[in-house]
Amino acid sequence: MLGPVSVADYLQRETLLQRQADGSLTASTDGRWAGSLSADIDQLLLRQLAWKLDSQRVVMAPAAANFSPDVQVVLSITRLDSGENQPAVLDAQWRLLDRRGTVRDSKLIHLEEPHAGTSAAQVKAQGVLLQRLADQLSAAVKPVASQPLVAEEPKKAAQPAKTRTDQDKPKIPMASPIRTDLEVFRF
Repeated sequence: MLGPVSVADYLQRETLLQRQADGSLTASTDGRWAGSLSADIDQLLLRQLAWKLDSQRVVMAPAAANFSPDVQVVLSITRLDSGENQPAVLDAQWRLLDRRGTVRDSKLIHLEEPHAGTSAAQVKAQGVLLQRLADQLSAAVKPVASQPLVAEEPKKAAQPAKTRTDQDKPKIPMASPIRTDLEVFRF
């Protein structure tokens, strides 16, 4: 189960923010988000984790009352921005909780991605950072999800999972501008 996912307050706006050389943020004059950035991040991470874990059981919190997750990912994104001359940066912290709610793993991450400087290139770089975050999360979730509870009997031998190839990789589109007098982006 993914969530709750919290996104820094400064990102809860329609305007695309630009990081300046002095570290300050300014509102972009030529770009905005097509909808809720927080909701877009949730959906992108949900799709990426489901694909990387090869599971249809990845859901957003809160889940249905009868759903019992093997692992819960609690994620806090404290920074996701870039500037014309600043790389895209993602700062986040995640915690993995097992079936009993015990913290099994936790990590602070800082990721950077260079870009060409345009608003579209910045948004694409931020999308790449979110995909790298999903890579790290899926790698951390796998061992926790496969560990049986002490009171449980070992699971029966599972069928070997089908190995994915690059040809099987879903074509998840990156952010692209919608042409108007300003660019509108969605992950």
